[in-house]
Amino acid sequence: MFKISRWVSLDITITFPLLYFFPRGAHYILELFAGQTILKQQRGTLPLLGLLSFLLKKARIRGARPGDGGKPDDTQYRATYTDEELREITVSSQIEENLAQVRRVLGGSVDIVIRELVIPVAGGTRGAVVYLDDHVDRLVLNQNIMRPIMLDMPALLKDNQGGPGPDLIRFLVDRVLAVTEVHINRDFDRLVIDVLSGAAVLLVNGESSFISIDIKKYPHRDVPETESENVVRGPKEAFTESIATNTALLRSRVRNPNLVIEAITIGTATRTSVAMAYIRGIVNPDLVTEVKQRLNRINIDGVLEGGYLEEFIQDNPYSPFPQLGNTERPDRVVSTLLQGRVALFIDGTPFVLWMPARFSDLLQTPEDYYQHYIVGTAIRWLRYGGLFFSLALPSMYVAVTTFHQEMIPTKLLISLAAAREGVPFPAVVEALLMEATFEALREAGIRLPRAVGQAVSIVGALVIGQAAVSAGIVSPLMVIVVAVTGIASFTFPTYSFGLAIRVLRFPLMLFSATLGLFGLMTGILLLLIHLLSLRSFGAPYLSPIAPLNPSELKDVLVRAPWWEMDTRPREFAKDNWVRQAPGMKPAPPGDRQEDKKD
Repeated sequence: MFKISRWVSLDITITFPLLYFFPRGAHYILELFAGQTILKQQRGTLPLLGLLSFLLKKARIRGARPGDGGKPDDTQYRATYTDEELREITVSSQIEENLAQVRRVLGGSVDIVIRELVIPVAGGTRGAVVYLDDHVDRLVLNQNIMRPIMLDMPALLKDNQGGPGPDLIRFLVDRVLAVTEVHINRDFDRLVIDVLSGAAVLLVNGESSFISIDIKKYPHRDVPETESENVVRGPKEAFTESIATNTALLRSRVRNPNLVIEAITIGTATRTSVAMAYIRGIVNPDLVTEVKQRLNRINIDGVLEGGYLEEFIQDNPYSPFPQLGNTERPDRVVSTLLQGRVALFIDGTPFVLWMPARFSDLLQTPEDYYQHYIVGTAIRWLRYGGLFFSLALPSMYVAVTTFHQEMIPTKLLISLAAAREGVPFPAVVEALLMEATFEALREAGIRLPRAVGQAVSIVGALVIGQAAVSAGIVSPLMVIVVAVTGIASFTFPTYSFGLAIRVLRFPLMLFSATLGLFGLMTGILLLLIHLLSLRSFGAPYLSPIAPLNPSELKDVLVRAPWWEMDTRPREFAKDNWVRQAPGMKPAPPGDRQEDKKD
């Protein structure tokens, strides 16, 4: 308990500065002291309690929180509104009420602009344009909206002897506003969404509806070159963060009225625009329905990238393997749509998701189909070899050097034993140490600025590898194994697939360190069982190998010539699975089938 004498002894020169500069904390301290004093019930404290009451009032005034009462200010408009509450708000015929409601919901944000004006009708009718600063095309706003209403409308009314008629909103839309995309709406929640989406909203006094004018102009990048899926031969264009630009790139390549792009909004806070694209007549309608159902059940506050949606709609959420494909190349998306798949465009990311995805699809690149089919087949075999070495080479080294030395040729065994003579660690520790170091260097090269990232990763690997061998921590053969493994992992065209292989490499090394080659085979069999159980929107992950479909093997281990790939994958296109007419194999004049018929 604090005694009253202790409060009296506080110097006045300390108390008042405390109240002035730190009012909120000071009024809590004064309340504490005053409460302790009242509980003490000491005599002669009434004058002091009066002083404390006065000081507390001053402290409360200066330290009050926004919205605690008193004179209202702009911060009181920062209330939280749910979607249900916005739907309950109605658009009034009085513009003052509408603007007050707009300020309550959107007020406090510096980028919300409310431009009030007078519409030259019936002696002057009040109006207002509400828009988001730097999200609309100001040239269109000034030339096609503000100028026609404020300057051109009087002459238009003079020519139109009947005046604007009973419906001023309709007259503005039909005769005044020189903008292509204009909508009339009565829902206040739609007003908020349109403004936040980059539209300009025109409110008119005496009208219980508003005009939404789509003049959005977001800051965005120009169409860049692809960075993560480079090709030597083929298109260089890549998607951007603008969903409008991305869908335009798709439309420019598929000039077909059956190309359908449906819009979906996901995220209660971000309201991220998602576009689902497919080709009607090719895609399986059941696949479209399933994708819609999975998207509609997502209830989250925000979606910032396609990875958010991928984790919500994939079949097996615990698998490290990607069950949806992603690409930043428009030509790759077009090829998937022509096979009967569905693509998802997410606003704010240059990567487009496509589904279903199979294991073999993740080891293919668009350039496989732009080069000669013999070259494409050879490169595809090289990737499958890179897959095996990236996954199993360190584990084979650990298993053979630890348990199966008899499998090593004598000369190589003697050389290996001499190289490992001064290494203090077992092979598994040596492998784990070097693999972890290599992965750390690769991650550092990605996260560092581009100018220094590549140099750091290369120089770091050379310096650390040489230093580790010189210090006798690892053997030279281990450095070679890790280097070959790293190079093999760079052959994967899909980054997310490469990440899965890099993660699974470590448990396989532990299997090999425990049971040798038997442990390695056990780990691989478990991995195959897992892959056999996976589905991507109902399609088997290892198809057409398991279940076996011989007619589709022409585009898995090999890349058949285009005149042989006359059908689409039947898991995706159930009905329209024929891609080209028969007899398309080229031949010299006189040897073609149509020439023989003639």
